[in-house]
Amino acid sequence: MSNGMRTHYCGDLRSADVGSEVSVCGWVSRRREHGEHLAFVDLRDHTGVVQCVVDGAADLRSEYVVRITGTVRPRPEGTVNPALATGEVEVGDCQVEVLSVAEPPPFPLDDRAADVDETVRLRHRYLDLRRTEMQRNLRSRAALLSAVRRAMDGQGFVEVETPMLIASTPEGARDFVVPSRTRPGTFYALPQSPQLFKQLCMVGGVDRYFQVARCMRDEDLRADRQFEFTQLDMEMSFAGQEDVLTAVTVAVAAAVEAVTGQPVGEIPRLTWHEAMDRFGSDKPDVRFGMELVDVTEVFAATEFNAFKAPCIKAVRHAGGSEGTGRNRLDDLTDRAKRWGAKGLVWMRVEQGEGGVSLNSPVAKFLSDGEQSALVAATGAQVGDLLYLVADDWRRTCHVLGLLRLELGRPPVDEGGLQFLWVVDFPLFEDVDEATGRPVPAHHPFTMPNAEDAPLLDGGPEDLLRMRSQAYDLVLNGWELGSGSVRIHRGDLQQKVFDLLGISAEEAHAKFGFLLDAFRYGAPPHAGFAFGVDRLVALLVGEEKSSLLLHHILNSHLDQIS
Repeated sequence: MSNGMRTHYCGDLRSADVGSEVSVCGWVSRRREHGEHLAFVDLRDHTGVVQCVVDGAADLRSEYVVRITGTVRPRPEGTVNPALATGEVEVGDCQVEVLSVAEPPPFPLDDRAADVDETVRLRHRYLDLRRTEMQRNLRSRAALLSAVRRAMDGQGFVEVETPMLIASTPEGARDFVVPSRTRPGTFYALPQSPQLFKQLCMVGGVDRYFQVARCMRDEDLRADRQFEFTQLDMEMSFAGQEDVLTAVTVAVAAAVEAVTGQPVGEIPRLTWHEAMDRFGSDKPDVRFGMELVDVTEVFAATEFNAFKAPCIKAVRHAGGSEGTGRNRLDDLTDRAKRWGAKGLVWMRVEQGEGGVSLNSPVAKFLSDGEQSALVAATGAQVGDLLYLVADDWRRTCHVLGLLRLELGRPPVDEGGLQFLWVVDFPLFEDVDEATGRPVPAHHPFTMPNAEDAPLLDGGPEDLLRMRSQAYDLVLNGWELGSGSVRIHRGDLQQKVFDLLGISAEEAHAKFGFLLDAFRYGAPPHAGFAFGVDRLVALLVGEEKSSLLLHHILNSHLDQIS
């Protein structure tokens, strides 16, 4: 491989190179004066930093681009820097060629940049990319994509690029649109995902498709959602849920090992109902405990009106009583109400005269038997705090799930990588009170669970009990991606459309090109997609996937006419 103007990269020099004449190129990271004419110059490129001893370096300033030629030699005794990979050597007898001068950067390009306002970093993204952290992120992303492509190719998948300028399709978010030059007044849409196109590939006999797909959605920015994103998209013919989960696990395991060097192992599974019941979330963070405890039976005969509800659950915050003042408890109560609860009951677990007791504004409304049974059910110890919510099952789980994260979630770079498959999602999430029709939990092409298919002919309660063949991959409480087995049979698809109130005319207007294709023989097929940047962010310990690459354009939208 040609190294261009250099013989070595800065971060590659080691003791084995002592005595070699080398040329290194990069940016001046730091200059330290040593005597009247001598200076130590730390030269940086994407591989790291090497110390160069330069005679007459007064004209070198931070971020100057230079080429330094000299001889590698051991550092003098007592000056070895174990924090640097190149810390045992330096480059001496240096000749310096200034390739480009630089103004002082608007923020430091070292670890101190983490304290700089992110808006400033995004405005000067080209400088932010010079930092070691950003270089690591980008190169980790590249390594991940290479590993994913190898893994998919090894499993017989074919990479297919689907169109970027398309007709608008209903996919749940707003489209970005592009005006047509040749047909004024008409517009192309940019794809929110390749979903319908990859299903057409299955009809076309591609059999196993994948794509590193660029997707665009005109929705509000959040820490984990951008206007444009990249996903690993795949689809398989003559395959079901188990086949997809196996194929995705192979690809994800290869990606993780490429970035971290660590194996993934077998990924455990939870049903959607179990995930909600135990953790209050369909994307549970299982790096820590604090599982939800059902205490409905404890208060089955209670006289406390607030606990006369279909479901009562509790969360135990071990040791939480100490350091949690009334202001904090009031704040958590207000949050619980904003999340949808009627209220939040808290109880301090204390040592009483006759044993463990509960200190709470509502304790006087609870019998001694109820208090004892609550302590036993939650395994509470002196010094703990208990939080309880009473409502219907779904809302109770949801609110306590958010509270659990608020109280116990570790930082993104702690607790290891805890992958989880969540399966058996509901086919319908609710029934519209106005129309009496079910509301689909996913898109209307999701295949029902085979065991639950007879429930399609039942009433609203039967429909809400139906499970789908949909599945999510979760990592440390973040949804990496989702997929499903697709409906490929016309009669079943029409039955689902009828339940949703989608007429044949409306179905043809929205999905006609896909439904028409299915008339000519659609194989059973299933697929999946996961967000590339979200996975990379978690693997490198970033809190926000936006810190990886993007915004370099979005931060300059005001300059685009």
